[in-house]
Amino acid sequence: MNTVIRTNQGVQEISVEAWARSLRRCFLFGEVTDDMAMDFAKEIARFQAEDSSKPVKVFINSPGGSVGAGMLIYDIIQTAGVPIEMYCLGKAYSMGAIIFACGKNGRYMLPHSKVMIHEPLIQTGLGGKTSSVQTLANDMLRTKASLAEVLQKHTGQPSEKLEEVMKNDTFFTAQEAVDFGLADGVKGFEEMMKEEGEA
Repeated sequence: MNTVIRTNQGVQEISVEAWARSLRRCFLFGEVTDDMAMDFAKEIARFQAEDSSKPVKVFINSPGGSVGAGMLIYDIIQTAGVPIEMYCLGKAYSMGAIIFACGKNGRYMLPHSKVMIHEPLIQTGLGGKTSSVQTLANDMLRTKASLAEVLQKHTGQPSEKLEEVMKNDTFFTAQEAVDFGLADGVKGFEEMMKEEGEA
């Protein structure tokens, strides 16, 4: 999809993706994968090189996905040298919820967006030697504890509360997410899209 912009050289047609990048906006849409994580790393590295003081807006709509890829995105958001603002468009489920909730410079949702958190899921079709299965089980327990620790850090909820909530798929409306500490506020689309400094 292309859009038309006006420049000093006149009218120019560019892709919507290029237009969004020019406004320091990044989109995490769909399943969380290694490719998404690496593309995100490249985008943030470029934004940081351009201007490390100017915020980047990250818009997410995701059903979740790979824990490893999601934690890579989490680490980038936490340690990048550029302010990153998080915006939920529609849904942030499972690993998508972890990514959204970790925003340090604002976490905002559209009025009818939802967040869902739960324990990490076991991959189907796992098998092999008993010792290998035990190793995988131990790793899953460590992953579960790590994700709960991340959520505790970013929500302020006690570990006992999070353990109970994460036993099953728990969905939060936008306001419920704010009340639980998963988000900072609810905003309309126009307000989300405003550039820095606009009234």
